[in-house]
Amino acid sequence: MSDIKVLVLVGSLRAASINRQLAELAAETAPEGVTLRLFDRLGELPFYNEDIDTDAVPEPVAAVRQAAAESDAALVITPEYNGSTPGVLKNAIDWLSRPFGVGALQDKPLAVVGAARGRYGGVWAQDETRKSFGIAGARVIGDLQLSVQTTAFDGKHPRENAEVAANLRDIVGKLAAEVG
Repeated sequence: MSDIKVLVLVGSLRAASINRQLAELAAETAPEGVTLRLFDRLGELPFYNEDIDTDAVPEPVAAVRQAAAESDAALVITPEYNGSTPGVLKNAIDWLSRPFGVGALQDKPLAVVGAARGRYGGVWAQDETRKSFGIAGARVIGDLQLSVQTTAFDGKHPRENAEVAANLRDIVGKLAAEVG
């Protein structure tokens, strides 16, 4: 693997979220030749509206589309809000899916992982996120999964959990291997 760029989208806006910490861990443990780049501006995206999806889209929209276009793959790290995908992430999917059929992540490999409080560790949100990105045109790699209950970290950074760190590194490596 050489010079593979992976866009990272985090479905939580909270600075100290476990999912943001998972993004940090993924970047720290990425295999050689794989660079993870967090797009940290999802909160700036306006709600998707076809009336403003013109040649002059709002700057944050242009920025997320450019970040996706410049990436070879995407890693989505999401919590679960009320049994589903957080609104900020769903909004990003809507922007990235347009123009339909030629969106910025069209045919690019994408994996979804995350942590949540619920006893299933966010599985429902991850399933919904995979479904939406798949419909939006990304090539979702469904067998790359990591669902962790936030209580597993006992207030510590995920990097202190060797099993989670190893699993996340493996997922990023397998995602990068899907680039082709």
